[in-house]
Amino acid sequence: MHFTTLVALALGSVVAGQNNYPNMPVDFLQTTNPVTPLPQGKPWGGATAQNTNPYTNPPNTGVIRSFDFTISRGKISPDGYEKNALLVNNQFPGPLIEANWGDTIQVTVHNEIVGPEEGTALHWHGLLQHGTQYMDGVPGISQCPIPPNGTFTYTFNADLYGTSWWHSHYSAQYVGGLFGPMIIHGPSIANYDIDVGPVLLTDYFHKDYYSLVEDVVSTDFNKVLQPSDNNLINGHNNFNCSTITLNSTAKCTSNAGVATFQFTAGKTHRLRLINAGAEGMQKFSIDGHNLTVIAQDFVPVNPYDTQVVTLGIGQRTDVLVKAPAGYKGKSFTMRSSLAGNGCSITIQPDATAVVYYDTMHTPNTTAWPAFLDSVAHQCANDPISITTPLYPMKPTPPTTTKEIDINFAQNETGYWLWTMNDVSFRANYNDPVFLLAATGNDSYPMDPEWNVYNFGTNSSIRIVISNPGPAAHPMHLHGHNFYVLDVGTGAWDGTTIVNADNPQRRDTQIVPAAGYLVIQFEADNPGAWPLHCHIAWHVSAGLYVTVLERPDEITATKVPSIMAQTCRDWSAFTGGYVIDQIDSGL
Repeated sequence: MHFTTLVALALGSVVAGQNNYPNMPVDFLQTTNPVTPLPQGKPWGGATAQNTNPYTNPPNTGVIRSFDFTISRGKISPDGYEKNALLVNNQFPGPLIEANWGDTIQVTVHNEIVGPEEGTALHWHGLLQHGTQYMDGVPGISQCPIPPNGTFTYTFNADLYGTSWWHSHYSAQYVGGLFGPMIIHGPSIANYDIDVGPVLLTDYFHKDYYSLVEDVVSTDFNKVLQPSDNNLINGHNNFNCSTITLNSTAKCTSNAGVATFQFTAGKTHRLRLINAGAEGMQKFSIDGHNLTVIAQDFVPVNPYDTQVVTLGIGQRTDVLVKAPAGYKGKSFTMRSSLAGNGCSITIQPDATAVVYYDTMHTPNTTAWPAFLDSVAHQCANDPISITTPLYPMKPTPPTTTKEIDINFAQNETGYWLWTMNDVSFRANYNDPVFLLAATGNDSYPMDPEWNVYNFGTNSSIRIVISNPGPAAHPMHLHGHNFYVLDVGTGAWDGTTIVNADNPQRRDTQIVPAAGYLVIQFEADNPGAWPLHCHIAWHVSAGLYVTVLERPDEITATKVPSIMAQTCRDWSAFTGGYVIDQIDSGL
């Protein structure tokens, strides 16, 4: 199966009409709307990762990349256990979105979720959405949900470049299958020969997502901690069916198969690692191969070598893997394991795949000791001190600082909920915060459960997150790549900034258990931006705030009429159908 891809990218040679990522399962391939080849050359001109500020004046290629997504229910068995799932174009994982930096991406979404009916919305993880804040895809914040049998077209700019993913932001739908990879090609970061493409790392649950949400947002603490059943690499892994008791209708086979990756001896390969899971922190490694990190989230970094990469949910890391000439004819095990020692809750933590040269055969290789040690003991990101962005930027002094405390407790009705500054978030699907702000209505809190922080005209915002509890949280901020000033256990000393002249930047960072995270960002993107834990169950249980940024300027946004129409459509649907919103809504 083939699809038309981009040609003559600066990142390597790509031939029109060929699949640029032959190691990906065919489920990923976007065939309904093939990408139109660009002319020869670099559409971003003379911009490089070293000399160009990626946040100002992105290129405008004038090219529209169109995709058509139909969301429906179906059955899948990627690890051998058959289950009900939510699918896009009948695919799991969902289709690849691929574009050039500066392109316009259009995704037309048809909501055909029935039996029962559900709304939906899709989020484009990590993109800034400058000028298209209403296309961020978060119901109750940037839009009303797309109602059943409804259609909505997202139109937004590929305003950053690198590796990311898209996913539903309606309840925990993405755990049920609504997610897929996103690649935006841009200036060269480092030299390599072969772009292997996305490597999706996902913990995997056999129960349907709605039943899981019912359990994790409940009054029974014993149900709150739901273990994943398996772990997948690019949608594949075996599951040991003998470990479970099957009912009369359940189907399970223990030899579903694993993903395979063909490498070429003597060549350097680029792998685009994505943690698209629900709860688990991933530790990635390839036996016998060193990894050179070249990007984290949408930020190119000065390369450094390692044998294991840690990815919290929502994080991406691009690595280069040099294949020695002597590896010809050999096979090796690729590993991604869910971090142990209470860090991730799982039944089967280890996902494997096969890296082979020339002829595929079962490998018999040994994991790096550093990988085993990290899986067993490190429930945090790799040290931020080893990361410096290729394009250096120094934070300006903050004009305001907000302290936020994370907590977990029962509310008055006995439900176990996560809070940020003692408030557990709950979305109002019918009144999106950004659309209200665009009409000049920014007198929050209109409802305390919305947990809106109005930062007014502040130009540089610092947020100190304290996490005294036993769980680590991958914190994600929409609309920005933030500076990671410091992170650690205990309490922040109030002064330390790691790599102060050029700190790490990314859009998702883990705050460790019994620890803290200090982030900062320039308030240059007026909008209503979610800041939340990316563990699906934690944001379902309210671990969320909205950063309201430059509200006076939001009123100048030209919001297209389709946004109001979607809200009218949603209102018409809910007028005759009661939504059972059992969680925060996100």
